[in-house]
Amino acid sequence: MLLDELVPTLRQYWPALLGLAAVLYLLSNKFHNGLNKYPGPLLAAYTDWWRLFTVWSWRVEFTHIALHRKRGDIVRLGPNSLSFGNPQAIKQIYGLNKGFVKSEFYPVQQAMDKDGARLQSLFSTTWEDYHARYRRCVNGAFSMSSLVSYEPLMDSTMDYFLDRTQKLFADTGRTCDFTRWLQFFAFDVVGEFTWSKRLGFLEKNDDVDGIIDFLANFFSYAALVGQIPFFDVLLNKNPIKRYMMKLGFYKKVFPVTLFALSRADERADEMAKIREYGLPEKTLAGDNGRGVDLMTKFTQAQHDHPDVMTDKQVLTSCTSMVFAGSDTTAISLSSTFYFMLRHPRVLRKLYAEIDQAVRDGVIADRPNGAVSWSESQRLRYLDAVIQESFRMHPAVGLPLERIVPPQGVEICGEHIPGGTIVGVSPWVIHRRADVFGANPDEYRPERWLEVGPEKLKEMKGCMLQFGAGSRTCIGKNISLLELYKLVPSVLRRFEVSPNFFRRTCFGLGEAL
Repeated sequence: MLLDELVPTLRQYWPALLGLAAVLYLLSNKFHNGLNKYPGPLLAAYTDWWRLFTVWSWRVEFTHIALHRKRGDIVRLGPNSLSFGNPQAIKQIYGLNKGFVKSEFYPVQQAMDKDGARLQSLFSTTWEDYHARYRRCVNGAFSMSSLVSYEPLMDSTMDYFLDRTQKLFADTGRTCDFTRWLQFFAFDVVGEFTWSKRLGFLEKNDDVDGIIDFLANFFSYAALVGQIPFFDVLLNKNPIKRYMMKLGFYKKVFPVTLFALSRADERADEMAKIREYGLPEKTLAGDNGRGVDLMTKFTQAQHDHPDVMTDKQVLTSCTSMVFAGSDTTAISLSSTFYFMLRHPRVLRKLYAEIDQAVRDGVIADRPNGAVSWSESQRLRYLDAVIQESFRMHPAVGLPLERIVPPQGVEICGEHIPGGTIVGVSPWVIHRRADVFGANPDEYRPERWLEVGPEKLKEMKGCMLQFGAGSRTCIGKNISLLELYKLVPSVLRRFEVSPNFFRRTCFGLGEAL
């Protein structure tokens, strides 16, 4: 029998056969889809392990910048992965109706409910039709016009932040980890926006229930495992674990989910009425004077679109605000203060603009130093400072991965085969001298004020801190509200010293 002859041969030569299979596998990776013609690190052509270890270094964004400056606009980062550094690629990859979908990097960041089912958020889902239907339901809650209804909620937490900073640090001289303190602010603002109730970080001056540390570990896991997404199926979302969850063997619930469930229970009667009858337009517009939170607006969306917005979807929408809306905003706040304090000239100039605005009546001279959204929009240098901080330190450090449609497409003059993972890194594109001017590695807010309207439009079109296209971060307006209000309010209230790395006038520690 053939089998009787084959088995002894396999037993005798299995190491050589295994080695041959490995060599063939690596060679197939190298020449996959003809991507071998694009330059990149040697190991990246053979295995995605190169990507994983590069992310593990925690300097991946600078690795990508260096690669593009050395190798050109198209760099191969993996057997099936290309990174683009040319601004033309932004519209070609992320433009509307281009047929690209998110890669499997994103579902790694999906949470699971107690029954082991994946929770599809706007950010993590790869289903474009589902995303479109879901987004249509909640778009109104995140529009720029909705900022009017959120500002009272923002003011509540911002006033508390300023007073707590005064009491805990300015008056006592105690040392403060300012980056951590800004994280506490960002998380409490999200709580106020979502449920009209802070999570308690500022009050306790502590990481409530370990939420921040949990998210830090979660995002670290997602960044690493997302380079080889199949690992997530093995480690975290395997069928056995999901089945065990369904049977009730895994009962641990993330603290934010518990908080969300608790708030939903407290306001169950109120939400039930909204689901059934909806809310008047004046109430949704924020005419009640205290603001309309997102849980209310999500429940209104459930009233309007019951086929899409289920109870689970409302819960997912609320909890995803904490996952997606706090950490990235905290990073942007930290980087803005960091760059200002590293560049005393910029800090002095911003102080001068704010002081002049107060003298001219552009900013009301409030006792607590708070600045309104409308007032902040008239501060041109503040806008330049924040834009330059976004440019120099975008919160997203990896390429925004998409999958090329089956028929293949032309990107930057090259035909890219279907199924290839492509993306543009914000860090790479934000350092383009041909877009942002000379010395793109230098922090210089004036570059945003020295150019004409057309060039300014080009520069803003290449800013990817909130993503691009139909998958642009839906909460970006809320993040902008926080930044444009808090930064000038802190500077109005406190005299921040450039001696930031040792000790400021209110005892802040190193920012980053």
